[in-house]
Amino acid sequence: MTRGAPIPETVTLHVPFRIVKRGGRKEMQMPEGATQPRRTDNTLVKALARAFRWKRMLESGEFASISELAEREGIAFTYMARLMRLSLLAPEIVDAIMEGRQPESVTLANMMDPFPLDWKEQRMRFLQPGTNDI
Repeated sequence: MTRGAPIPETVTLHVPFRIVKRGGRKEMQMPEGATQPRRTDNTLVKALARAFRWKRMLESGEFASISELAEREGIAFTYMARLMRLSLLAPEIVDAIMEGRQPESVTLANMMDPFPLDWKEQRMRFLQPGTNDI
């Protein structure tokens, strides 16, 4: 600091952003081009964990069918079946979700819709052009 320089009393900083809902939570979204810290979508991570847990339980023979498992878990069969599709995601998509690197369009609500089983098609569908995510 230069000797004798006046110290400003007020500093105003303008940061353009908007609030969006993501995974049932509000999140600050920065303008395009601005780097934004990654945040793990806990709702989506929990859904992935449940899907893989249920898949393991079925594959181990602990339960004979999704219907039986759904009844034991107290969950509607249709919900469980839709959620279990998450276990069919390409490994790099799962990794990106776990690390919070997924594009904003990858939310639990969007992932509940049918998606291609082919991993290459999944990457094309979920990868945002111009990014290195997923």
